Amino acid sequence: MTPVELSRTVLHAVGRAVEQGELSVTVPERVVVSEPGAGGCGDYATNVALQLARSAGQPPLRVAEILRPYLVGAEGIREVVVTGPGFLNISLEEQADVAEGVVRDILECGGRYGYGSGLAGEVVVLRVPYEARAEVVADAVVRIVGTQGGRCEVEHGEPVNLRPVPAPEDPAPLGADAAQWALLHPAPHDRPRITADHLVQRESNPLFRVRYAHARVRAVSRNAGRLGFGAEPGPVPAREILTALSDYPRILTAAATHRGPDRLARHLVTVADAVLPFLPTVLPRGEEKPSAAHRARLALAEAAGTVLAGGLSLLGIDAPEHL
Repeated sequence: MTPVELSRTVLHAVGRAVEQGELSVTVPERVVVSEPGAGGCGDYATNVALQLARSAGQPPLRVAEILRPYLVGAEGIREVVVTGPGFLNISLEEQADVAEGVVRDILECGGRYGYGSGLAGEVVVLRVPYEARAEVVADAVVRIVGTQGGRCEVEHGEPVNLRPVPAPEDPAPLGADAAQWALLHPAPHDRPRITADHLVQRESNPLFRVRYAHARVRAVSRNAGRLGFGAEPGPVPAREILTALSDYPRILTAAATHRGPDRLARHLVTVADAVLPFLPTVLPRGEEKPSAAHRARLALAEAAGTVLAGGLSLLGIDAPEHL
Protein backbone atom coordinates (compact mmCIF):
# COMPACT_ATOMS: atom_id res chain seq x y z
CA MET A 1 0.00 0.00 0.00
CA THR A 2 1.44 3.34 -1.05
CA PRO A 3 1.09 6.55 1.02
CA VAL A 4 -1.48 7.85 -1.46
CA GLU A 5 -3.52 4.65 -1.15
CA LEU A 6 -3.24 4.75 2.64
CA SER A 7 -4.44 8.35 2.67
CA ARG A 8 -7.53 7.26 0.71
CA THR A 9 -8.06 4.39 3.15
CA VAL A 10 -8.00 6.80 6.09
CA LEU A 11 -10.51 9.07 4.33
CA HIS A 12 -12.73 6.05 3.70
CA ALA A 13 -12.55 5.15 7.40
CA VAL A 14 -13.64 8.69 8.31
CA GLY A 15 -16.52 8.42 5.84
CA ARG A 16 -17.67 5.12 7.31
CA ALA A 17 -17.56 6.53 10.84
CA VAL A 18 -19.71 9.45 9.67
CA GLU A 19 -22.17 7.10 7.92
CA GLN A 20 -22.50 5.05 11.10
CA GLY A 21 -23.26 8.17 13.14
CA GLU A 22 -20.15 7.87 15.30
CA LEU A 23 -18.70 11.13 14.01
CA SER A 24 -20.47 14.28 12.96
CA VAL A 25 -17.93 15.97 10.69
CA THR A 26 -17.39 16.90 7.08
CA VAL A 27 -15.05 14.37 5.50
CA PRO A 28 -11.90 16.32 4.54
CA GLU A 29 -10.61 16.38 0.97
CA ARG A 30 -7.29 14.90 2.03
CA VAL A 31 -5.35 13.68 5.04
CA VAL A 32 -1.61 13.49 5.52
CA VAL A 33 0.19 10.25 6.31
CA SER A 34 3.87 10.30 7.14
CA GLU A 35 6.54 8.37 8.95
CA PRO A 36 5.84 8.17 12.72
CA GLY A 37 7.46 10.85 14.84
CA ALA A 38 9.02 10.54 18.27
CA GLY A 39 6.97 8.19 20.42
CA GLY A 40 5.21 6.74 17.39
CA CYS A 41 5.35 3.25 15.95
CA GLY A 42 4.45 1.28 12.84
CA ASP A 43 4.98 2.20 9.21
CA TYR A 44 2.96 5.41 8.99
CA ALA A 45 1.13 7.85 11.23
CA THR A 46 -1.69 10.34 10.67
CA ASN A 47 -3.00 13.25 12.72
CA VAL A 48 -6.48 13.06 11.22
CA ALA A 49 -8.06 12.72 14.67
CA LEU A 50 -6.48 15.99 15.79
CA GLN A 51 -7.59 17.54 12.51
CA LEU A 52 -11.24 16.55 13.09
CA ALA A 53 -11.51 16.95 16.86
CA ARG A 54 -12.81 20.51 16.96
CA SER A 55 -15.52 20.04 14.34
CA ALA A 56 -16.47 16.69 15.94
CA GLY A 57 -16.81 18.32 19.35
CA GLN A 58 -14.79 15.52 20.92
CA PRO A 59 -11.22 15.15 22.24
CA PRO A 60 -8.69 13.99 19.61
CA LEU A 61 -8.02 10.81 21.59
CA ARG A 62 -11.71 9.88 21.43
CA VAL A 63 -11.85 10.60 17.69
CA ALA A 64 -8.82 8.36 17.18
CA GLU A 65 -10.43 5.54 19.15
CA ILE A 66 -13.56 5.85 17.01
CA LEU A 67 -11.57 5.64 13.77
CA ARG A 68 -9.25 2.84 14.87
CA PRO A 69 -11.68 -0.11 14.29
CA TYR A 70 -12.50 1.13 10.80
CA LEU A 71 -8.81 1.17 9.91
CA VAL A 72 -7.99 -2.17 11.52
CA GLY A 73 -10.49 -3.88 9.27
CA ALA A 74 -9.18 -2.25 6.09
CA GLU A 75 -7.33 -4.28 3.47
CA GLY A 76 -3.57 -4.07 3.75
CA ILE A 77 -3.49 -2.83 7.36
CA ARG A 78 -2.13 -5.16 10.02
CA GLU A 79 -2.31 -3.05 13.17
CA VAL A 80 -3.35 0.42 14.35
CA VAL A 81 -2.08 1.92 17.60
CA VAL A 82 -3.20 5.23 19.12
CA THR A 83 -0.38 7.25 20.69
CA GLY A 84 0.08 10.66 22.25
CA PRO A 85 -2.87 13.06 22.06
CA GLY A 86 -4.51 11.06 19.27
CA PHE A 87 -2.08 10.03 16.55
CA LEU A 88 -3.06 6.90 14.62
CA ASN A 89 0.03 4.75 14.01
CA ILE A 90 -0.51 2.26 11.20
CA SER A 91 1.42 -0.95 10.51
CA LEU A 92 0.94 -2.42 7.06
CA GLU A 93 0.78 -6.04 6.09
CA GLU A 94 3.95 -7.37 4.56
CA GLN A 95 3.68 -6.73 0.81
CA ALA A 96 6.71 -7.72 -1.18
CA ASP A 97 5.05 -6.54 -4.36
CA VAL A 98 4.51 -2.90 -3.33
CA ALA A 99 7.68 -1.72 -5.04
CA GLU A 100 6.99 -3.86 -8.07
CA GLY A 101 3.50 -2.39 -8.49
CA VAL A 102 4.61 1.23 -8.19
CA VAL A 103 7.58 0.80 -10.50
CA ARG A 104 5.62 -1.19 -13.09
CA ASP A 105 2.94 1.50 -13.13
CA ILE A 106 5.51 4.25 -13.73
CA LEU A 107 7.36 2.37 -16.46
CA GLU A 108 4.10 1.50 -18.24
CA CYS A 109 2.73 5.06 -18.04
CA GLY A 110 6.04 6.71 -18.90
CA GLY A 111 5.86 10.48 -18.97
CA ARG A 112 2.13 10.34 -18.28
CA TYR A 113 2.57 8.83 -14.82
CA GLY A 114 0.57 10.88 -12.34
CA TYR A 115 -1.87 12.18 -14.93
CA GLY A 116 -5.50 12.16 -13.84
CA SER A 117 -8.95 13.49 -14.58
CA GLY A 118 -9.68 15.51 -11.45
CA LEU A 119 -10.01 18.74 -13.47
CA ALA A 120 -11.64 17.16 -16.53
CA GLY A 121 -13.86 19.63 -18.31
CA GLU A 122 -12.73 22.54 -16.16
CA VAL A 123 -11.51 25.74 -17.79
CA VAL A 124 -9.07 27.65 -15.61
CA VAL A 125 -8.78 31.34 -16.46
CA LEU A 126 -5.38 32.78 -15.53
CA ARG A 127 -5.24 36.57 -15.48
CA VAL A 128 -1.62 37.64 -15.19
CA PRO A 129 0.27 40.94 -15.33
CA TYR A 130 2.77 41.72 -18.09
CA GLU A 131 5.73 40.48 -16.03
CA ALA A 132 8.32 37.82 -16.81
CA ARG A 133 7.84 35.60 -13.78
CA ALA A 134 4.06 35.70 -14.01
CA GLU A 135 4.26 34.67 -17.67
CA VAL A 136 6.62 31.76 -16.92
CA VAL A 137 4.51 30.53 -13.99
CA ALA A 138 1.34 30.73 -16.07
CA ASP A 139 2.99 28.77 -18.88
CA ALA A 140 3.93 25.97 -16.46
CA VAL A 141 0.47 26.01 -14.87
CA VAL A 142 -1.08 25.48 -18.31
CA ARG A 143 0.91 22.26 -18.73
CA ILE A 144 0.34 21.05 -15.17
CA VAL A 145 -3.42 21.66 -15.25
CA GLY A 146 -3.47 19.72 -18.51
CA THR A 147 -2.12 16.65 -16.70
CA GLN A 148 -5.34 16.56 -14.67
CA GLY A 149 -7.66 16.93 -17.64
CA GLY A 150 -8.21 20.68 -17.33
CA ARG A 151 -7.62 23.52 -19.77
CA CYS A 152 -6.21 26.98 -19.12
CA GLU A 153 -6.91 30.30 -20.76
CA VAL A 154 -4.26 32.95 -20.11
CA GLU A 155 -5.40 36.58 -20.13
CA HIS A 156 -3.79 39.89 -19.27
CA GLY A 157 -5.54 42.60 -17.34
CA GLU A 158 -7.13 43.38 -14.03
CA PRO A 159 -8.12 41.89 -11.73
CA VAL A 160 -5.17 39.48 -11.88
CA ASN A 161 -5.45 36.14 -10.09
CA LEU A 162 -1.87 34.94 -10.61
CA ARG A 163 0.75 37.42 -9.45
CA PRO A 164 3.95 35.86 -8.05
CA VAL A 165 6.54 38.23 -6.60
CA PRO A 166 8.44 39.59 -9.62
CA ALA A 167 12.07 38.76 -10.32
CA PRO A 168 14.43 41.55 -9.24
CA GLU A 169 16.16 41.48 -12.63
CA ASP A 170 16.06 39.83 -16.04
CA PRO A 171 16.77 36.07 -15.65
CA ALA A 172 17.64 35.56 -19.34
CA PRO A 173 21.45 35.66 -18.78
CA LEU A 174 21.13 32.44 -16.76
CA GLY A 175 20.08 30.54 -19.87
CA ALA A 176 16.73 28.90 -20.57
CA ASP A 177 16.77 26.03 -18.04
CA ALA A 178 18.29 27.88 -15.10
CA ALA A 179 16.04 30.89 -15.72
CA GLN A 180 12.95 28.67 -15.68
CA TRP A 181 14.05 27.04 -12.43
CA ALA A 182 14.94 30.36 -10.79
CA LEU A 183 11.42 31.64 -11.45
CA LEU A 184 9.48 28.43 -10.72
CA HIS A 185 11.23 26.82 -7.75
CA PRO A 186 10.50 29.54 -5.14
CA ALA A 187 7.01 29.81 -3.66
CA PRO A 188 4.92 32.55 -5.33
CA HIS A 189 5.26 34.84 -2.29
CA ASP A 190 9.08 34.52 -2.27
CA ARG A 191 11.30 36.79 -4.33
CA PRO A 192 13.34 34.66 -6.77
CA ARG A 193 17.13 34.80 -6.71
CA ILE A 194 18.59 35.63 -10.10
CA THR A 195 22.16 34.61 -9.36
CA ALA A 196 24.88 32.42 -10.84
CA ASP A 197 24.22 29.89 -8.05
CA HIS A 198 21.71 28.28 -10.41
CA LEU A 199 24.55 27.46 -12.81
CA VAL A 200 26.93 25.88 -10.30
CA GLN A 201 27.36 22.15 -10.82
CA ARG A 202 27.52 21.00 -7.23
CA GLU A 203 25.23 19.61 -4.53
CA SER A 204 24.33 23.04 -3.19
CA ASN A 205 22.36 23.71 -6.39
CA PRO A 206 18.93 21.95 -6.36
CA LEU A 207 18.54 22.25 -10.13
CA PHE A 208 21.90 20.56 -10.64
CA ARG A 209 20.90 17.70 -8.28
CA VAL A 210 17.67 17.08 -10.18
CA ARG A 211 19.24 17.15 -13.64
CA TYR A 212 22.32 15.21 -12.47
CA ALA A 213 20.11 12.51 -10.93
CA HIS A 214 18.34 12.06 -14.25
CA ALA A 215 21.60 11.93 -16.19
CA ARG A 216 23.04 9.40 -13.71
CA VAL A 217 19.98 7.18 -14.09
CA ARG A 218 20.40 7.23 -17.85
CA ALA A 219 24.12 6.39 -17.48
CA VAL A 220 23.33 3.46 -15.17
CA SER A 221 20.75 2.20 -17.66
CA ARG A 222 23.26 2.37 -20.52
CA ASN A 223 25.89 0.54 -18.48
CA ALA A 224 23.41 -2.15 -17.51
CA GLY A 225 22.73 -2.69 -21.21
CA ARG A 226 26.44 -3.14 -21.83
CA LEU A 227 26.49 -5.75 -19.05
CA GLY A 228 23.64 -7.60 -20.74
CA PHE A 229 20.71 -7.04 -18.40
CA GLY A 230 17.64 -4.87 -18.30
CA ALA A 231 15.08 -3.60 -15.84
CA GLU A 232 12.52 -5.93 -14.30
CA PRO A 233 10.26 -4.59 -11.50
CA GLY A 234 10.54 -6.47 -8.24
CA PRO A 235 10.70 -5.95 -4.48
CA VAL A 236 13.31 -3.38 -3.45
CA PRO A 237 13.85 -2.17 0.14
CA ALA A 238 14.02 1.54 -0.68
CA ARG A 239 11.14 3.19 1.15
CA GLU A 240 12.33 6.78 0.71
CA ILE A 241 12.41 6.48 -3.08
CA LEU A 242 9.13 4.55 -3.22
CA THR A 243 7.40 7.12 -1.03
CA ALA A 244 8.59 9.97 -3.25
CA LEU A 245 7.53 8.17 -6.44
CA SER A 246 4.17 7.10 -5.00
CA ASP A 247 3.49 10.65 -3.87
CA TYR A 248 4.12 12.16 -7.30
CA PRO A 249 0.49 11.89 -8.54
CA ARG A 250 -0.73 13.72 -5.41
CA ILE A 251 1.88 16.43 -5.92
CA LEU A 252 0.81 16.90 -9.54
CA THR A 253 -2.82 17.18 -8.47
CA ALA A 254 -1.95 19.73 -5.78
CA ALA A 255 0.22 21.73 -8.18
CA ALA A 256 -2.65 21.84 -10.68
CA THR A 257 -5.32 22.66 -8.10
CA HIS A 258 -3.32 25.39 -6.36
CA ARG A 259 -1.64 26.72 -9.54
CA GLY A 260 1.72 26.00 -7.93
CA PRO A 261 4.59 24.78 -10.13
CA ASP A 262 6.86 25.35 -7.12
CA ARG A 263 5.28 22.30 -5.45
CA LEU A 264 6.35 20.15 -8.38
CA ALA A 265 9.85 21.66 -8.48
CA ARG A 266 10.43 20.97 -4.79
CA HIS A 267 9.17 17.42 -5.12
CA LEU A 268 11.61 16.74 -7.94
CA VAL A 269 14.39 17.72 -5.54
CA THR A 270 12.98 15.18 -3.07
CA VAL A 271 13.02 12.44 -5.73
CA ALA A 272 16.57 13.33 -6.80
CA ASP A 273 17.88 13.38 -3.23
CA ALA A 274 16.31 9.96 -2.61
CA VAL A 275 17.63 8.26 -5.75
CA LEU A 276 21.20 9.59 -5.93
CA PRO A 277 22.53 7.60 -2.92
CA PHE A 278 20.74 4.51 -4.26
CA LEU A 279 22.31 4.47 -7.72
CA PRO A 280 25.69 2.94 -6.69
CA THR A 281 23.80 -0.23 -5.63
CA VAL A 282 22.23 -0.84 -9.04
CA LEU A 283 25.08 -2.35 -11.06
CA PRO A 284 26.99 -5.55 -10.16
CA ARG A 285 30.43 -5.07 -8.65
CA GLY A 286 33.62 -6.98 -9.41
CA GLU A 287 32.89 -10.57 -10.38
CA GLU A 288 29.27 -10.29 -9.28
CA LYS A 289 26.76 -11.50 -11.89
CA PRO A 290 23.55 -9.59 -12.69
CA SER A 291 20.71 -10.98 -10.60
CA ALA A 292 16.99 -10.42 -10.09
CA ALA A 293 17.90 -7.91 -7.38
CA HIS A 294 19.99 -5.89 -9.82
CA ARG A 295 17.17 -5.91 -12.38
CA ALA A 296 14.69 -4.75 -9.74
CA ARG A 297 17.02 -1.96 -8.61
CA LEU A 298 17.51 -0.87 -12.19
CA ALA A 299 13.74 -0.77 -12.70
CA LEU A 300 13.35 1.41 -9.61
CA ALA A 301 16.11 3.74 -10.79
CA GLU A 302 14.55 4.01 -14.26
CA ALA A 303 11.17 4.76 -12.66
CA ALA A 304 12.76 7.62 -10.73
CA GLY A 305 14.37 8.86 -13.94
CA THR A 306 10.99 8.76 -15.66
CA VAL A 307 9.43 10.90 -12.94
CA LEU A 308 12.32 13.36 -13.02
CA ALA A 309 12.12 13.69 -16.81
CA GLY A 310 8.35 14.08 -16.77
CA GLY A 311 8.41 16.70 -14.03
CA LEU A 312 11.19 18.71 -15.63
CA SER A 313 9.32 18.67 -18.93
CA LEU A 314 6.23 20.11 -17.24
CA LEU A 315 8.41 22.90 -15.87
CA GLY A 316 9.82 23.57 -19.34
CA ILE A 317 13.30 22.34 -18.42
CA ASP A 318 15.49 19.90 -20.33
CA ALA A 319 16.24 16.49 -18.75
CA PRO A 320 19.78 15.73 -19.99
CA GLU A 321 21.06 12.31 -21.02
CA HIS A 322 24.59 13.41 -20.13
CA LEU A 323 25.74 16.00 -17.63
